[in-house]
Amino acid sequence: MRLWRALLYRLSGLIGPRMVVGFTRYDGVRLPRVRVSNMTRIEHPHQLMVDDNVFIGHFNLIDASGGLAIGEGCQITNYVSLLTHSSHDALRLYGAAYLDHREHAGYLKKPTVLGKYCFVGPHAVLMPGVRLGKGCLVSAYSLVEAGDYPDFAVLAGNPARVVGDTRSRDEKFLAAHPELKPLYEAWAHD
Repeated sequence: MRLWRALLYRLSGLIGPRMVVGFTRYDGVRLPRVRVSNMTRIEHPHQLMVDDNVFIGHFNLIDASGGLAIGEGCQITNYVSLLTHSSHDALRLYGAAYLDHREHAGYLKKPTVLGKYCFVGPHAVLMPGVRLGKGCLVSAYSLVEAGDYPDFAVLAGNPARVVGDTRSRDEKFLAAHPELKPLYEAWAHD
């Protein structure tokens, strides 16, 4: 009977998406508050540095081949691509001869960093070399190109541009719930 239940449990993960609570990083550190969908693809997990209390939703591509850091409290919604390498320029340059070469002009590999408490909306793409400051919000369907983005930036568009500051949104909530201000300031002002 136990074997049957174990088999059903494993099959349920094949049938549909579910959140898996708890994550063990490549360095052996167990992060009990990280939630990752069973339908998210993580490539090169040994290059992925995740802090606790991170949420990674369904149907994402997390490419850590060039180094990827996801800060505490980040939320990555659904259908997001976090990239640390790109070969599309090299493929166009080499054409059919791409696989015949080892070193490729146009091949890009750079670390990507998400600061604490960032939010990445559905269908967003973060290209290699993106460095988001803490508290950033990336709007749905945005393409964020390589570069450094300031703390609390709201990014939107294709290519994404800074269009606002999350602190103006946060002020409204904090005014309505002043008891949360010390909790907010604990990470926002560190």
